[in-house]
Amino acid sequence: MYVADRWTDFAVLDAGGGMKLERWKSIRLLRPDPQAMWPMPAQKADAVYIRSSRGGGHWEFHKDLPESWHIGYADLRFIVRPTGFKHTGVFPEQAVNWDWMRLQLKKWKGKNKATPRVLNLFAYTGGATIACASEGAQLVHVDAAKGMVRWAKENACENRLETAPIRYLVDDCMKFVKREQQRGNRYDGIIMDPPSYGRGPTGEMWKIETDLWSLVKDCASLLSDTPAFVLVNAYTSGLSATVLKNVLSTALPFGQVEADEVGLPILRDNLLLPCGVSGRWTL
Repeated sequence: MYVADRWTDFAVLDAGGGMKLERWKSIRLLRPDPQAMWPMPAQKADAVYIRSSRGGGHWEFHKDLPESWHIGYADLRFIVRPTGFKHTGVFPEQAVNWDWMRLQLKKWKGKNKATPRVLNLFAYTGGATIACASEGAQLVHVDAAKGMVRWAKENACENRLETAPIRYLVDDCMKFVKREQQRGNRYDGIIMDPPSYGRGPTGEMWKIETDLWSLVKDCASLLSDTPAFVLVNAYTSGLSATVLKNVLSTALPFGQVEADEVGLPILRDNLLLPCGVSGRWTL
């Protein structure tokens, strides 16, 4: 498992009973997590996300909390903001991939003495964008949700990257990749964090089981002659690391591929909380 165990501003304090208790700086949030199938003692939190039987849910606040606050990871800073869909704007388990991408970019720059170009698809609030931009990369950040792209720009400002070479696009990722093929644009790194299901800004449908391989294959044609990495994340239940490794191996039948679960340590009992899978490709 790729374990994100270098946090100081965040921790999973406990997990179980389909919930996880997290510390975000000094604020304790209790959120649903279907992977936490074992028991957990009753816990107190500053806010609890309550699922609705009709889908979605809402936050129940047990004390006054700010609308948003900041957390840091290494030299990076992010805005935390509890949303109506239980998310906070930060996937802390991805810190282990931020570290990995930054290392790959350092190696690439040492060999190529140039500015690496990175494409971030389904880029959400820009955690990976900020990590790569902090290493001097030029980014194209693509997401179908205007609000998430706006949040990513806020995160860039928090990291003093408001003038960094980051191009933000509200677009359907699959259509954008097709257009990049036609334009002949190339990238030294490609990141994608696709949902299980989704819709583009004009109603385009996405389903990971039927669309992931073709997207990875199309992205392979966008790689430069000296690529640094490809990273694919998946949170779809039942999608194993082996499947992700097979997708990358068949779409990119050269270079090196590895895949594994991504997870976070649970402080109370030293267990690990699985948080999806990641596939990594390097030349």
